[in-house]
Amino acid sequence: MPIIKSAIARVKTNEKANARNSAQLSTMRSAVKKFENAKTAGADNTEELFNQAVSAVDKAYSKGLIKANKAARDKSRMAARLAK
Repeated sequence: MPIIKSAIARVKTNEKANARNSAQLSTMRSAVKKFENAKTAGADNTEELFNQAVSAVDKAYSKGLIKANKAARDKSRMAARLAK
C-alpha cells in the first residue's frame, strides 16, 4: 500500500475507474451475446437487439474502452450476421 497521501487517493480513484470500466465492458459484451444468441435461436427481435448491441459498442468506444478498429470490426460482423 502507498504511504504518500496523493498515491493513496490515486489508488482509490483507479479502483473506482476500474469498476466503472469493467461494468461498461461487461454491458457491451452482454449486449453482443444477447444479439448472437437471439440470431442463433431465430428470435423475432433481432433488429432491436442489434441496435442495442451497436449502441453498446459505440459507447464503449467513445469511453476509450475499446479501439476504433475493434468497434468497427464488431459492428461489421454483427451487421453481416443480421443480413444473413
